[in-house]
Amino acid sequence: QVQLVESGGGLVQPGGSLRLSCIVSGDTFGTYTWFRQPPAKEREFVAAWRRSGGYTYYEDSVKGRFTISVDKAINAVYLQMNGLSPEDTAVYYCAAGRPILSNIRSVSAYGYWGRGTQVTVSS
Repeated sequence: QVQLVESGGGLVQPGGSLRLSCIVSGDTFGTYTWFRQPPAKEREFVAAWRRSGGYTYYEDSVKGRFTISVDKAINAVYLQMNGLSPEDTAVYYCAAGRPILSNIRSVSAYGYWGRGTQVTVSS
């Protein structure tokens, strides 16, 4: 059975860094993504990695600060987050699926999700 398990969240000061991990078991997928849901807001796209070409995609506000990577040998997905600000505070979710490129940023395109890990950026 497919399972995604996130880890690495926690409390960090503004300007700090965190590295999130997502261990995927049960299957492999064409697209791995990170979404986040800030308090009282909708879940939003953060970053995606596509197996075809190894391309990565980012939400504008995290470009240059966040990096998604995938270790295909162990089916692990990572999100390196640098230069964190309070606006990055959210529950971060790992998701997997096989969407077409035009749907890569859509929550509804992914059928497999982790339970999430809390990231809090505060002084």
